[in-house]
Amino acid sequence: MMAILDVVAFVAHELMLFSVVGFVIGGADDLLIDLIWMCRTVTRRTIIYRRQAGANSATLQRARSPGRTVVFVPAWDEGSVIGPMLAHAVSVFGGQDYRIYVGCYPNDPITLAVVGSIASPHIRVVVGQANGPTTKAGCLNTLWQALVADERAEGWSAKSIVLHDAEDVVHSAELRVFDRLIERFDFVQLPVLPLVDAGSRWIGGHYIDEFAEAHGKMIVVREAIGAGIPAAGVGCAFAREIMGRIADSRGGAPFDHDSLTEDYELGLRVAELGGRGIFVRLPHAGGGMVAVRAHFPATLDEAVRQKSRWIAGIALSGWDRLGWHGGIAESWMRLHDRRALACATILLAAYAGLVLTVLLQLANWSDGAVRPVGSPLLGWLLLASGLSLFWRLAMRFAFVTAAYGWREGARAIPRAIISNVIAMMAARRAVFVYLRMRRDGVVRWDKTAHAFPTILPAE
Repeated sequence: MMAILDVVAFVAHELMLFSVVGFVIGGADDLLIDLIWMCRTVTRRTIIYRRQAGANSATLQRARSPGRTVVFVPAWDEGSVIGPMLAHAVSVFGGQDYRIYVGCYPNDPITLAVVGSIASPHIRVVVGQANGPTTKAGCLNTLWQALVADERAEGWSAKSIVLHDAEDVVHSAELRVFDRLIERFDFVQLPVLPLVDAGSRWIGGHYIDEFAEAHGKMIVVREAIGAGIPAAGVGCAFAREIMGRIADSRGGAPFDHDSLTEDYELGLRVAELGGRGIFVRLPHAGGGMVAVRAHFPATLDEAVRQKSRWIAGIALSGWDRLGWHGGIAESWMRLHDRRALACATILLAAYAGLVLTVLLQLANWSDGAVRPVGSPLLGWLLLASGLSLFWRLAMRFAFVTAAYGWREGARAIPRAIISNVIAMMAARRAVFVYLRMRRDGVVRWDKTAHAFPTILPAE
């Protein structure tokens, strides 16, 4: 028994040592990002905004050459959400020059019926030849081909192409923002703000925390250091010219069928082609921000499925597909994107080491023996990782509070545990998704169920 407990003490020590080293390295990476964000924010507030007032949705200049905005909405098995989503979009977009292309499937009669029931000259239903589900990229490519055919037949050309999902709550000012900024940039990304789900404060709520930091700080830093901006897949606009160049380089299909995260990759492809991207945090004249809002998965199974797709597509498949193109800043950001699997492994080691340490201390208490788990090195590393954890939680509290109020900011602190559990479960599933994809050579549209809010959020 004594020998077994000595082995447990050794294993606990090694697990804790491995995990705290990982926490310190990851914490240093995050701290550097925080410092860059702080320097940029202070500079803009003390220098730039003193010289000129920041714009909002009302003061933003009109487009010099207004053009048609085309919105792509892929829709497989979206009969429960696509109707209110399109009705809301048509209502808030009003008489602007736009056309919404909705991608449907011949074996999805419910979605087809719902889309067909919305009478609007701005909606163009595109039914693919193949039965669904194909892949999201495949559906988007079908919409692209329909757009190209319409342009040729009707004698017009789109100015920009916007991506949205069937559950998105679009913003009334977004088309005007895209129309203006696409004249200067090849790719424009708006923030994504997950909606608060009162029935899923902890699982659905962890998306609030992660997006508040990612779209409040992380993407801002990427832009500041000159790294490529990944597209979020919703609330993003691409210039027609850059989309055409990407399509020409891929035989007429701008979205890659073999990618699990075609939206993420598309933003980076724009940067690789020398295109300019911008992440826009523009205040709305009526309050809030010009952003896309949507409900995210509210159950553990759905959240794990979605996160596993992201990890498999970005951290695993992205390594194969995108490599390490670009300079130091680009490589750093791609490394940051691909660390999810390593982070999950470190978290698992930390939780396992913590459980073994607790069990060992209980054994020590029961028989009066002394079996130390720590060491001077481990002690110093634990202190460093503890300070790093305190800083990370403080930053998360600050960003969530800024976006959703102090109550959600306070919930974000214990929700970090939920986020960690989901990350570990998703990383395990992502490995199997990736290996299956490599074995079969087939990418499956592993979509999650969607919901549209019954009461629309105020803009």
